[in-house]
Amino acid sequence: MKNHYYSETPGAQSKRETWEFELKGNKFRFTTDAGVFSKKEVDFGSRVLIDSFHAPEVSGDYLDVGCGYGPIGLTLAKEEPDRIVQMVDINERAVELSKWNAQQNKINNVKIKKSYLFSEVQDSEFAAVITNPPIRAGKAVVHQIFEEAHGKLRAGGELWVVIQKKQGAPSAIEKIEELFGQVETVAKKKGYYILRAIKV
Repeated sequence: MKNHYYSETPGAQSKRETWEFELKGNKFRFTTDAGVFSKKEVDFGSRVLIDSFHAPEVSGDYLDVGCGYGPIGLTLAKEEPDRIVQMVDINERAVELSKWNAQQNKINNVKIKKSYLFSEVQDSEFAAVITNPPIRAGKAVVHQIFEEAHGKLRAGGELWVVIQKKQGAPSAIEKIEELFGQVETVAKKKGYYILRAIKV
C-alpha cells in the first residue's frame, strides 16, 4: 500500500519538481512529487473534467474529493473566486502539495485538508462535488464516494465524475443512477466519460 497514490503516507522517496500548465486559459505553476497521482503533467481525465465542468445553478461551495496536488480544485477556485472550494485527499504528501500550489498560484478561496474520503468534511449543502476517483483503490471505494457525495449535496447540487470506460464507467453510471435517479454523460473522450448527476 505504501507506494500507491491513495496511501496515507507514500513510501516513495520525495523528489519534488515544478512545472507550468495551462487550464481553462489560466497558467498554473504546479509542484508535484513522487507518490502522488500523475506527477509529470495534469492527467488527461482531469483535463477533460475541468474543460467539461460548468457551474451549477445553485449557490454554495464546491468539494474536490481526491484532490491530489490540486489541479481540479485550484482551477475551479480560480474560475469562481466568490465560491470556496474545499479539497480533500488521504495522501499527506498530496495535501501538502495542494496547499503549496494554492499559495504559489495566489489562490485563497480554498480549504485543503487531509481526509479519508468525506471523513473530515464537516460541511454539507455543497453546490458541487467533483472527483477523479482513485480507481485503483477498488470499486467499493469509488461507489462509496458517490454515496457520500449524495448526502453532502444540497438540492440542485451536482456530482461530477471522470471515469474510464474500461475502469468501470458502466457500473459507475448504474450506481449514480440508483442514487440520483438520473445521470448524464456530458462528454466522452479517448475512453473517458464525464458524468453529471443533479440531486433532486
